[in-house]
Amino acid sequence: MGNVWARFAARIQNVGKVFAQTRRNDPRAVPLMAAAGLGVLLVFAVIGVLLNRPVLLTLLGILVALTAAMQVFSLRASRAAMASLSGRTGAAGAVLSQLRRPWQVFPAVSFNRRQDFVHLAVGRPGVLLVGEGAPAGAAALLKQERRRIARAAGEVTVHEVNVGEGHGQLSLRRLQRHIMTLPKELKKDEVEALANRLRVLGSSRLPMPKGPIPRAPRGRRA
Repeated sequence: MGNVWARFAARIQNVGKVFAQTRRNDPRAVPLMAAAGLGVLLVFAVIGVLLNRPVLLTLLGILVALTAAMQVFSLRASRAAMASLSGRTGAAGAVLSQLRRPWQVFPAVSFNRRQDFVHLAVGRPGVLLVGEGAPAGAAALLKQERRRIARAAGEVTVHEVNVGEGHGQLSLRRLQRHIMTLPKELKKDEVEALANRLRVLGSSRLPMPKGPIPRAPRGRRA
């Protein structure tokens, strides 16, 4: 029982932190939540009066109003999180890390000194390569990484996504939605087996750097 209460308290604390961060980054979040909740409650109250069931419909309206307010909060929190990540090094990797199992994510399997990255994820849609950074640099890394994993992937579909705000790139805020639309072709055990093969293939990959990658010094002119 103690562990249950501890997990519940930790979850409430996390929700509180997310709420505070969302409110700080998105001042409109709380007014929109209140408007959604009060609007739904008002509709149910009016229907209750018209049907001569004011108490029953009002109680039901409270539950639906809370649900509506939480949906608005979830949407605004997600947008605020994407806004805070946009433009940061490794932002796409942070989005991928939120994918639920059976997805398995390998961040920064390839990168260069210009801070262009390729992240690898394996899930039911197959293999997903996500590049981020300058359009040309990320595209070159994606092409290189695709060649590297082609044999291990076999006939499994390899999806490529180039994330950024440049020409031909997918914006960060649309990445998760795009991933959810990919067609599924693997079973959960097949995902595990493929991830293990790719893990062995990429065992020498470098870890995600915690800070900016220093640029190579330019040579002095004679």
